Amino acid sequence: MPPVALTIAGSDPSGGAGIQADLKTFHQFGVYGEAVITLLTVQNSVGVLRVEVMPPDLVLEQIAAVLEDIPPDAAKTGALGSVEVVRAVARAAAGFTCPLVVDPVMISKHGAPLLPEAATARIREELLPRAALVTPNVPEAEALTGMRIRSLEHMRQAACRIRAMGARAVLIKGGHRESDATDILFDGSEWREFPADRIATRHTHGTGCTYSAAITASLASGLALFDAVALAKRFIHEAIRTNPGLGRGSGPVNHHAEVR
Repeated sequence: MPPVALTIAGSDPSGGAGIQADLKTFHQFGVYGEAVITLLTVQNSVGVLRVEVMPPDLVLEQIAAVLEDIPPDAAKTGALGSVEVVRAVARAAAGFTCPLVVDPVMISKHGAPLLPEAATARIREELLPRAALVTPNVPEAEALTGMRIRSLEHMRQAACRIRAMGARAVLIKGGHRESDATDILFDGSEWREFPADRIATRHTHGTGCTYSAAITASLASGLALFDAVALAKRFIHEAIRTNPGLGRGSGPVNHHAEVR
């Protein structure tokens, strides 16, 4: 039987981000993918036109149906959309027997809000304590901690603060910084840095979703956390480098990139 990974996230009809990116990534990593939809978007590479959040009871029923029949070996969250859905997912995650990767998606690549500000506190207080790993980018880490992040040392400080909120490990992604795209991982006892040269391209839609999905797939396959992040980092770098050039705006990465 293949490893199984679950994504609890929003839908992107253009296929570059959200559950579509997650499922493509799971497949590329040889993992069977399941998806619980938290919100629907009307978007493409140019912008987000509409967001409709699912009722929390519908989200919970989807999760229950999956767990009852094909329980995952690892799970991840993406855009959750509302305070109520955050709280519902946190309650469900309390019963998970597999590692949970929390990607605290707050704003789309185009700047559209995907989570109300009031929900940030619920992520901090209710969802992060359920997380084996949380994967904020710099703006998300700033929102979670209330601090400004301008350097690698700031990223380390933010990682310590976020881990103190209950997550077992924290990966702060450096793609939004102006220098190289170095990510920092902290598990409470050990630090790891994952450097990468910055690639000059506008085609980076769905990078966060794809990166966290690659980590989730690797954990589902039995890799240790540091190895899972290292493999996912190589994959997302190659996916950006070999992007297919689709779309008039911020196009998708290459979900068919080699896993190595």
